[in-house]
Amino acid sequence: MTNTDTSDFDDGERERVSVPDRIEFPRLLDFYELQTEDQTKIHKFYDNLRDGQLTTTQCRDCDEMHFPPRIVCPECTSDDLEYMDLPHEGELFAFSEVRGGLPLGLREHDVPYVVAVVDLGPVKLSGRVDDASYGDLEIGDSVSLKIVEINGPTDEERVFYRFEPTDGDS
Repeated sequence: MTNTDTSDFDDGERERVSVPDRIEFPRLLDFYELQTEDQTKIHKFYDNLRDGQLTTTQCRDCDEMHFPPRIVCPECTSDDLEYMDLPHEGELFAFSEVRGGLPLGLREHDVPYVVAVVDLGPVKLSGRVDDASYGDLEIGDSVSLKIVEINGPTDEERVFYRFEPTDGDS
């Protein structure tokens, strides 16, 4: 057992430190990449998402479709790719709950939250599931696309995708 009495160590007061109310994230801790043509070669994915459409790339040479979007096909190494629309509804293939481990500065009330692998048919992709707790969900439940705007730490407008249970589930 540790003795927490500090009277034996010195007679003065201890130095006080404080934690800021707001922490400015360095770019390194920002989980969402910058989304313009100057910053990523898959900017069209974000442009499409901003316009309400979830897309990915399909190779024109071998017809393979992959998520996330690519600039080179990992199957045949072709760079002849086109953007294809993905369904906005799918089924839970797998899911888990995140209860902790968030970096310093992220709001404590963001946990717990659900992350899932969603089967959209042509592809399976991972994403956060909003508006449901772990106990509300089952494998095979229907979910639909939810597009969210990302705030801070940059001044650029950014979007990302999440999912939410469709009516009748959860």
